[in-house]
This record gives sequence, C-alpha cells and structure tokens, in this order.
Amino acid sequence: MFRTTVALIKIAAFMIGKNGLLRKAKKLDREGKIAERDELVNGIVPVWARYVFEVTKSDVEVEGLEKLPKDKAVVFIANHQGLMDIPLLYGYSGKPMAFVAKIELSKIPLLSSWMKLLQCTFIDRKSMRASLQAINDAAANVSKGYSQMIFPEGTRSKGGHHIEFKPGSFKLAFMSKSPVVPVTIDGTWRIYEENNDVRPAHVKMIIHDPIDTDGMTKEEMQELPSRVERIVCAPLSEDESRK
Repeated sequence: MFRTTVALIKIAAFMIGKNGLLRKAKKLDREGKIAERDELVNGIVPVWARYVFEVTKSDVEVEGLEKLPKDKAVVFIANHQGLMDIPLLYGYSGKPMAFVAKIELSKIPLLSSWMKLLQCTFIDRKSMRASLQAINDAAANVSKGYSQMIFPEGTRSKGGHHIEFKPGSFKLAFMSKSPVVPVTIDGTWRIYEENNDVRPAHVKMIIHDPIDTDGMTKEEMQELPSRVERIVCAPLSEDESRK
C-alpha cells in the first residue's frame, strides 16, 4: 500500500495547491459568470486527471478522438474497469463532462466542490424520487451543453468479465435526445484493482462512432443498450477471462 499512499498524498497536494483557483471558480459561480467559471474549471480538471496518470507512471493510448462531435454535448457510455476510468475520460477525451455520482461523494471536502462546479449530479439510490430527480437534472445539464459520462454496468468489473449493461442507464440520453458515444476502456484496473496497490500500466481508450438518439423509435430505444454493449465490449472479448 506504500505506492498508493504516496500517490494519494501527491494527488491531494495537487488539489490543495489549486485552492485559490477553486475559490475563484466558486466566486464566478455565485456571480452568475457561468462561461468564465466553466472555462476555469474545464482548464484545471483535465490537467489534474492527466497528473493522476503521471503519478501512477501509467501511459495512455487513445483511439477515435476525431469521431467526437465538437459542437454539441454527448452522453459517453463506457465499460467500468476501475477507479481510474473517470480520470481517463476527463484527461484524455478532450471534452468537458459531468457524471451522476452517489450521494456519499457530496460529503467529501474539496472533491465535492469541484464536482459541483463540473455540474455533476448526486444521486441517492435509497430514494426512488431523488434518483429520478437526479436523472432529470443530469438530462437538463446535457441540454445546457454539459456532456455526461455513464457506466451502465453499475460497478467496477476489475478486469473480469464485463457486467451486463443496465437499460435504465440510457434514460439520460433519451431524455436529452443527445448522441450516445460508446467508449471502450481497457487496462485501468491494472493500475490499482489488480493488486490493491498502485502499479504502472498501459491503458487504452477507444472512442466509437456516435449514435444519434433523437428521433429513435421505441424499438430502437429498447435495442440500444445491447447494441452499445456489443460495441463497447467487442475489443475486450479476448481478455474477458483475465480476472
């Protein structure tokens, strides 16, 4: 665990070192200067995310960046291998985004402040009404131009066989009528989950062709989760017995 402890100290120190910028971003938010707030926050977070990979001495390979729509928000649908999936998307997709997070993360100092500024939505899974409201809020944010990331497996596979995608995870895309961008993540689990300690690893992220949800028929909506699951997991088929 020594490597993990060192990595966490470095990452925490990086975040603490940005406290001045955090205060500035909060001030802009209070003043309603949204464009300035977003420019500040979206300039810092990718730097932090890439620093996380630098600290773990891991390298990242990205394929398909040119496929991302540049003029509209999207809903990223990715498999979920490990804790490093979120930094991977933030650091190497080149597109600002938010995500729906469990309510417990809203209680973590510093981290929760940045998440709120990123327009992340917190969900209380114990309350059906609160969960529905969180999805509605996230969909509204997509409509405002904030891309979202979703992990429809619901939990980390940790390098084993992927978990079946939950159809309910796609409601956000349907409600916002935004393009779905399937993303394959491979290798993040090796950084921490493989040994329960930080290790260097090679990570690959594949961005697939966007799928337009606007105007989809009911049948097309029903088929979309399995369709996206096949796209995302196909590059992993040879390694799904790794665990």
